[in-house]
Amino acid sequence: MKQIINFFNNLQYTFPTISVLDILDILLVAFLIYNVISLIRTTSAYRIAKAILFLLLAFFVTEIFNLHTLHYLLDRILALGFVALVIVFQPELRRFLERVGGRSLREWISKPNLQGDQMDDCIDQVVSACEIMSKERVGALIVFERANSLEQICLSGTRVDAAVSQELIRNIFFPKASLHDGGMIIRDWRIEAAGCVLPLSENRSLSTDLGTRHRAGVGMSENSDAVVLIVSEESGAISVAIEGMLKRHLAPQTLKKLLIRELGGAEKKETILDRIKNHAKGGQKDDQDAQ
Repeated sequence: MKQIINFFNNLQYTFPTISVLDILDILLVAFLIYNVISLIRTTSAYRIAKAILFLLLAFFVTEIFNLHTLHYLLDRILALGFVALVIVFQPELRRFLERVGGRSLREWISKPNLQGDQMDDCIDQVVSACEIMSKERVGALIVFERANSLEQICLSGTRVDAAVSQELIRNIFFPKASLHDGGMIIRDWRIEAAGCVLPLSENRSLSTDLGTRHRAGVGMSENSDAVVLIVSEESGAISVAIEGMLKRHLAPQTLKKLLIRELGGAEKKETILDRIKNHAKGGQKDDQDAQ
């Protein structure tokens, strides 16, 4: 307890000594932690990360309350923690390093443009594929991941990790294809997995004419914030399930508008560079108006 009190007492003398380099150091560490958390939350390592945080918390608690034996055991466990982390998180670390090496300086200092051309192209490809599959009476079940991670659902299917295209979607849901019965997961505007098993809805008020595909779509939307698109194999009707609610018999134009609205809107977010340019243009305009 003394250590905590001393920490807060010394904190008031620390702030005046903070330099610009110290602030930069803190921002870089925060940026690194943010990217690591973003990476972990979309993988099965999330639960392992929580267990590690619990061990760290227990380590500090045992030190504060002088629980010597338990503290010694935790200290020995954490001493081997770095090597264990490298082994356990090897796939995630490799993915993180690939992301770091594959991005330009502009991409690092800019905000991710998740609502720009990539989203528009993804939605166009999906709507186009659904329109054709609707006419051909080909069933489909497409899940757009939002804030809630669907990693466990992805593990129940086959990894694809491919760009979204009308042709690939139609090939996956072709009646004789091995993955056509399951759900397709779209994450970050890419096809993450296909042939995934989705939870069935237990809502007894659903219409009795709805089949397993529709009940799985509604069930997925009940268990997450995902947007689920369903194409009926029997009637060719296009439906969308959001938060347990099913919107049926959607025209392609209506479907596109709904997806744009639910997945973040069609307008692009400004990057830091765009803001600087716009600010400079605004200043020039103000000078011209003043003259």
